[in-house]
Amino acid sequence: MAWFDHLLTSFYTAKWQVTPGQAIYYREIVGNAFGLGSALFGLRRSAWAWPVGIVGNVLLFTVFMGQAIGNDQGTPLYGQASRQVFFIITSVYGWWRWQRNKARTHGPAVTPHWASGRQRAIFLPAALVAVVLCFFVFRAVGAGFPVPWWYYLADSWIFVGSMLATYAMARGWVEFWLCWIAVDLVGVPELLHFGYYPSAILYAVYAAFVIWGFVVWLRISRVESPARAATPAPAAA
Repeated sequence: MAWFDHLLTSFYTAKWQVTPGQAIYYREIVGNAFGLGSALFGLRRSAWAWPVGIVGNVLLFTVFMGQAIGNDQGTPLYGQASRQVFFIITSVYGWWRWQRNKARTHGPAVTPHWASGRQRAIFLPAALVAVVLCFFVFRAVGAGFPVPWWYYLADSWIFVGSMLATYAMARGWVEFWLCWIAVDLVGVPELLHFGYYPSAILYAVYAAFVIWGFVVWLRISRVESPARAATPAPAAA
């Protein structure tokens, strides 16, 4: 298996040296491509969204750790890297939930619908509190390099928003697209500032795609959610 080890090593170290002090690893490009593929499967309500996304998460984790694991790309984005770990955990849950739904209904893996007022009242305040807590935790841990104070706030916003978006997608909430828009509004400027250009470009493209996805799921929710609500529950045995 020496050839396979060599192949993995070559892929891991392959990069485009843009300037003497700036390199772009091909792992970042490939990882983001898998992320976009996951979003496309999610739009189509296919359970393949989750395993495809996991591959992208693993690759991007190795990218966003930056100089902390020897990459010469730039400052480690611990919030960006940490969320990849939680993406994998949440994706396992989403994969299981969508597969179970598909087996039970023999139809689409999920029926898009809005979260209830009670669910919003729980998750929105909890998310804001989590952003504040993560800000202090990330700042206490530090980046290992000089960074502005807003670095920790931006990473906290991206980290918590991404977790909420992924969980909402697993539940089939239409709001998950709106969560991604909120994440992109902060994530794109941060990635550009720290030199993660492929990710920044894809995030910008992804933002336009997210708006489209929101419109598609909104239309589906107006048709399928009322139909699901009108279907009588099966009688107890």
